[in-house]
Amino acid sequence: MKGYRMMSVALAALLVAGSLCGCGSGASSKRRTIGVVENNSSQTNKVSEPELKMVIASNQTSPDNPYHFGLQTFKEVAEELSGGTIEVVCSDGDVTEDENELVRLLDEGELQMIVCSPGFMASAGVSEINMLSLLYLFNGFSHWEAAVDGEFGSTMSDLILQKTNNKYRIMGYWSAGVRDYYGKQPITTAADVEGLTIRTQISGVVYDYWTGIGAQPVNVGWGDLYDALKNNEVDSAENDYTNFMLKQHHTTPNGKYICETHHDYTTRLFIMNGDFYDSLTTEQKSWIDTAALAATLQERSVTYEMMDDSKAQCIAEGAVVTDYEHMDIDSFKAPAIAIQDNYASENGLTDYLEMVRRAR
Repeated sequence: MKGYRMMSVALAALLVAGSLCGCGSGASSKRRTIGVVENNSSQTNKVSEPELKMVIASNQTSPDNPYHFGLQTFKEVAEELSGGTIEVVCSDGDVTEDENELVRLLDEGELQMIVCSPGFMASAGVSEINMLSLLYLFNGFSHWEAAVDGEFGSTMSDLILQKTNNKYRIMGYWSAGVRDYYGKQPITTAADVEGLTIRTQISGVVYDYWTGIGAQPVNVGWGDLYDALKNNEVDSAENDYTNFMLKQHHTTPNGKYICETHHDYTTRLFIMNGDFYDSLTTEQKSWIDTAALAATLQERSVTYEMMDDSKAQCIAEGAVVTDYEHMDIDSFKAPAIAIQDNYASENGLTDYLEMVRRAR
């Protein structure tokens, strides 16, 4: 993988003066290349002993994963801005690869920040977070950014803080890319999945969607999926380019055909315990807010760039890709919109759904 460059302190300080809102709403390329800007910080020399030590973690072990670059950027910016009074230790899956365990360690104070998928928030009493599981909720990365960095994201952050009694404070909305279909045969319309088994969620709105268009969701562990695709135990799966490329799923007979359904622009949460945040000094909060913003922009930038790189690698290694422009997306989207409307109505989430739709 190419060496992705870290965002510098000077650029981060400029960014934190504003906000994330609307940063992806323009018509320009979805990628932001974050370059090196000279550090003109007037911070004092680093101290010999830090006043605050933090351990931050994700469940991803690969140093090529976008989370790695986000965490490293947080470390770099927090340590430089604080003049060394903050020390940050980054963990790339070596603490645990289990997200539930990460959450437990955050709760117990052994970790200070984690990256995780939002699903666990439902069991923590924030059922509204399940909205992010709705397929075709976002029309693209620009729409996703406008929503999570705008009214919807701000409202959801406040709700999480309130409903969890200050337990989880969102410091940034990260992305795990956009999910696509890949399988033993190409598809271009929703009708083409009729009768195919697909490795996906086997409950909830995602299950409802795939069964609604005729597929048969099956439960296969992520670590077992390569063999299942290779041995014809499952016809297809769905995930983002980078994740299935790193696992070589596209090199199997039942992973060869990648069809860009773009059905799920995924969200991950960069979170901190709210009580820990409140215990910090005003100056420390400022440094950490700036570092979290820099980390969020870096993680997104790498995610977008790696998606393109991973697609190119899949093609070079024999995968056959049907581009988004050649898909009958309306046939996939129509049943998803109906599920969105029903789910929002049944769960009192119509206002939240309208926030997302207004962000387009």
